[in-house]
Amino acid sequence: MKPFLFGIFVTILGLAGCVYLFLRLGFLDPRANRSPSKWEIKEAMDFLDASVRRHAPQLRNPFPPSAENLKVGLDVYQARCAVCHGDRANPRSAVGLALYPPAPQFLESAPDMPEYQNFFIIRNGIRWTGMPGWRNVLSENEIWQLTTFLTHIDHLPPDVEWNPAPSLSGQHPMAKTEGVKPQ
Repeated sequence: MKPFLFGIFVTILGLAGCVYLFLRLGFLDPRANRSPSKWEIKEAMDFLDASVRRHAPQLRNPFPPSAENLKVGLDVYQARCAVCHGDRANPRSAVGLALYPPAPQFLESAPDMPEYQNFFIIRNGIRWTGMPGWRNVLSENEIWQLTTFLTHIDHLPPDVEWNPAPSLSGQHPMAKTEGVKPQ
């Protein structure tokens, strides 16, 4: 039995060594302007979801979806999030879509995680993506109000007006413009 267990151990160690060498020798393509691999599309989001479920404490959102809380969340979203996740003026953010992996476009697909998981992601960010942790920029209350807004982004009450941000030629100020030459 010992030789069999030793063989399993050596096999696992050998596979781990091969993965390490693959990464250490630079075979993993670092380019962000390439489409995600089939493996990433199939597995990476499931891995991320499992990790967030495991690490996010199951906190209760202290901010109900009142007009006041939704308006604060909207203001925070417009100031901090819209450049990557889209807004009414630019539902498909060129900046967010250029990230690797691309940032979710919340006007196309509203966040569907429980609020405590969205709070965890906003507060702490997601490693190896463009999603920063906002805990040193936003207050806990602002993060919860932003979470409340995201939970209701696809069905805001009429008294919460989300007007498109003013921008040149209908594009987000950070959007890519072709044919523009420096002056």
